[in-house]
Amino acid sequence: MKEYKCIIFDCDGVLVDSEVLGNQVFVDMANEYGADIDISYAMHHFKGGFLMDSIRQVEDIIQKSLPLDFESEYRQRSYEIFSTHLKSVEGIEKVLEKLTIPFCVASSGPQEKIKRNLHTAGLLSFFLGNIYSCYDIGKWKPDPAIYLHASTTMGFLPNECLVIEDSYKGAQAATSGGFDVYGYALHNEDPNFEKEVTKTFEKMDDLISLLKL
Repeated sequence: MKEYKCIIFDCDGVLVDSEVLGNQVFVDMANEYGADIDISYAMHHFKGGFLMDSIRQVEDIIQKSLPLDFESEYRQRSYEIFSTHLKSVEGIEKVLEKLTIPFCVASSGPQEKIKRNLHTAGLLSFFLGNIYSCYDIGKWKPDPAIYLHASTTMGFLPNECLVIEDSYKGAQAATSGGFDVYGYALHNEDPNFEKEVTKTFEKMDDLISLLKL
């Protein structure tokens, strides 16, 4: 295995088991306005992306604008469900405990969401000071900017870093920025996902083996 100097983790779906929870809240809200979509549609079209892009896609479906407070209402509803149901991804804590090289998290979500979810899942202490948000730089996956920002701030070149992703958009962002990507494929049914990653794995124990931890 290539000797990486830094590992950059996506957050939702890689560190915290939030993708299905968050997307179900979004589906329920979108359907209140006539979108008529399901969780499978959301996981395929919205997973790993910018919330405002998802909102615009729903507006295209229903052919009208959603309320201006749709985003804030979504944040509130998702925070409520996360506070009682959110867990860390099975096995990820063992990975983090075994790592001996620098690592960080780079996510499409706002800083508040990342920190809140990591805290709820019991992982925040692993990432204090090393949390990077697309909202901080105003660019979202599949733009590679967030991964380039994270690697530069951590003090490494893209070819020295490994990105851990679970979404097609996130994998696109990393590969287009010159990063190797290991794809967590347990809940990813997008046939294009595997084309964007260096290797895939379905259990965190497999990632431990891949990293020779």
